[in-house]
Amino acid sequence: MDKIRIRGGKPLNGTIRIGGAKNAALPLMAACLLSDEPLVLSNVPHLADITTMANLLGQHGTQVSLEGHDAKEGHTGRVMSLTARDITSTTAPYDLVRRMRASVLVLGPLVAREGVATVSLPGGCAIGTRPVDIHLSGLEALGAEIEVESGYIRASAPQGLRGARYAFPKVSVGATENLLLAACLADGQTILENAAREPEITDLAECLIAMGAKITGVGSDTLVIEGVSKMHGAQHEIMPDRIEAGTFAMAVAIAGGEVLLEGARLSHIDAAMDQLRRTGTVVEGREGGIFVSRTGSEILAVDVETDPYPGFPTDLQAQFLALMTVANGASVVTETIFENRFMHVPELHRMGANITLQGRSALVRGVERLEGAPVMASDLRASASLVMAGLVAEGETEVRRIYHLDRGYERLEEKLQLVGADVERVEDTE
Repeated sequence: MDKIRIRGGKPLNGTIRIGGAKNAALPLMAACLLSDEPLVLSNVPHLADITTMANLLGQHGTQVSLEGHDAKEGHTGRVMSLTARDITSTTAPYDLVRRMRASVLVLGPLVAREGVATVSLPGGCAIGTRPVDIHLSGLEALGAEIEVESGYIRASAPQGLRGARYAFPKVSVGATENLLLAACLADGQTILENAAREPEITDLAECLIAMGAKITGVGSDTLVIEGVSKMHGAQHEIMPDRIEAGTFAMAVAIAGGEVLLEGARLSHIDAAMDQLRRTGTVVEGREGGIFVSRTGSEILAVDVETDPYPGFPTDLQAQFLALMTVANGASVVTETIFENRFMHVPELHRMGANITLQGRSALVRGVERLEGAPVMASDLRASASLVMAGLVAEGETEVRRIYHLDRGYERLEEKLQLVGADVERVEDTE
């Protein structure tokens, strides 16, 4: 098992290339189950979650192959071909699904195409319950019969799914993706109201349209899908990872320096970058990416509250909280999406942070400096926040359990090295 070692105090200067979005790639990969023709995805990131999804799709009979890369540097941005010519199994077993919550995204396309699906209740980061109830009630609205027993979801629609109007009781990215996938092959019109509007859903919809789906309202909270009898193959480039971009932007803010985030799109993270500007950090959209700079100015304390898109992303909350630990003043960081997303706080305490938890809010009083310490990652985004804290801490910080980090960040330590950080991946012998 590896750990990441950081020696703080180095500003970041240069260019970081932003890879393909994990949160877009996973539902896009599941879309291959809707067609017996090849779906070719480019700009695919190298991540543990991508491998898990590829293994799961292979278990269903999908042929998965890599066809090289399409990027300027190294192995970044590989091209993946997925062909689900014959579905050999409609069961997604526990051993695969437990590793990643997004595995539940095979449920909708499987029952839409095959009329039956059995999927283990999913696992993933322990940041909250994230129930799949909305996924299931939505599929029931489309005519599926649902049973949950012995840790498995069993969905059946022997006569096929049928179009329906369904209003999500609360905004859910995963449920919106699952029902969007399922509705493509349903008989008749489906209207999804109060749908999530994240850019990753727009990316999925655009790919599905390229595969022959009929979808309108893309980018809004009401999606209208006219079901088709058959989908075909397509080629699609995965959008850049807005959470990776936001993480590196906040890393520049905490460490200081000037960095161009090549390939990032400012429009995808407007809310987060607006708040970052309020801290005294320069954030500008440039041709080819986002320019981030903080040179000499102090970090100002800013309150943030997470919200569904287009609000401040919950996936950037931990990173912003780490930034606030060394801000001038006090700030309140409020988490409205997940109920257990402050597990990084005790580890930041070990580094000298002054944080008080009050329900779903964290009161952060900025300190003059953090001190390096051994810390342990609890989930994907928390691991990134600890690396960020290490960039500005005095002395040496060691972040353990970085398998969480590898689920969502491709070669994070190498990208930080390229812009001047003193960071390395080493074997954890303890």
